[in-house]
Amino acid sequence: MKYNSFVVFGLGKFGQAVADKLIESGADVMVVDNDEDIIDSYSAKATTAIEADLTDPAAIKALGISNIDCAVVAMGMSLEASIMCTMISKECGVKWVVAKSSNERMGSVLSKIGADEVIYPEEESGIRTARGLISSNFLEYFEVSDDICLIEMLPKEKWVGKSLKELNLRKKYGINVVAIKDGVVNEYVDPDAPLKAKEALLMLIHKKNLSKLDKDIVL
Repeated sequence: MKYNSFVVFGLGKFGQAVADKLIESGADVMVVDNDEDIIDSYSAKATTAIEADLTDPAAIKALGISNIDCAVVAMGMSLEASIMCTMISKECGVKWVVAKSSNERMGSVLSKIGADEVIYPEEESGIRTARGLISSNFLEYFEVSDDICLIEMLPKEKWVGKSLKELNLRKKYGINVVAIKDGVVNEYVDPDAPLKAKEALLMLIHKKNLSKLDKDIVL
């Protein structure tokens, strides 16, 4: 669903990153924080920038957010402020509330009091880092299910000039090549065509085979 108006509660690093991206996209963005200096820095670029105590229900209600499409509750370390902003946003009729959480217990609380979506930025960052470490040769990595992922990678040197039929990647790595990318994605894959060095492969693979594939790439 596309949203046009947003309120971002809390302008720490995460909140500022979200607010900046939304502002950059041209959305109508209200930012709220209890730090006067940060609010001053957003007064010229956000639609509205308000200094307020985010633990005070009356102060949150006074913001006039009933017509806002989406609220982003970005105070991952302040449970009291997160609860208040989430509850009041829902009470005021905000269509979608996204709440940042620092742990699962806090996330469970936020879900129970009305958050439509709970995100764990630190955990997700750690997962991305781990993926990068075990999959350093992959251009892209996408989750498909708990067991399967879609990866994009250039053919390793010893694959170049050989066809998919010759390489038999399915047998060796459990790979299914679903497309070849050369500027555009070509969904038709000719199993007899020789692979080119600069044409990336989009492949479905079981996660348990990732480390084996990545290790073989550098051999």
